[in-house]
Amino acid sequence: MSHGTPRNERAVYVISVAAELTGVHPQTLRIYERKGLLEPTRTQGGSRRFSDADLARLAHIQELTNAGLNLEGVRRVLELEAEVADLKAQLHALGVEAARAIEATHRQYRREIVPLNQSPIPYVAVRRGQPRS
Repeated sequence: MSHGTPRNERAVYVISVAAELTGVHPQTLRIYERKGLLEPTRTQGGSRRFSDADLARLAHIQELTNAGLNLEGVRRVLELEAEVADLKAQLHALGVEAARAIEATHRQYRREIVPLNQSPIPYVAVRRGQPRS
């Protein structure tokens, strides 16, 4: 673990502590991992370590199963939620890119605009209904 790892992503809880904190049996955590619902970090010796983010994900899994979803349904919901999060991030990045492009275009227009009093062709206002001279 590096010092740059956010606190909620540091895998510090052994399986028994994670199970106790979440109120589930350690075997349930193993099943969730086998089904691809959780991905705890592994130590060099192979022991599982869970982070606060893993525990939050586990709480979300419990909410979904309590709502009546089976584990395959939970896996699909988690997959779709991750996809939505990715799409939101892409949309945000595109919005930022579009805003920069618009600002660059506006800067370019400002450079190209010539004030009326400096125009090489004199501007003469013509009123409607009056003949041109």
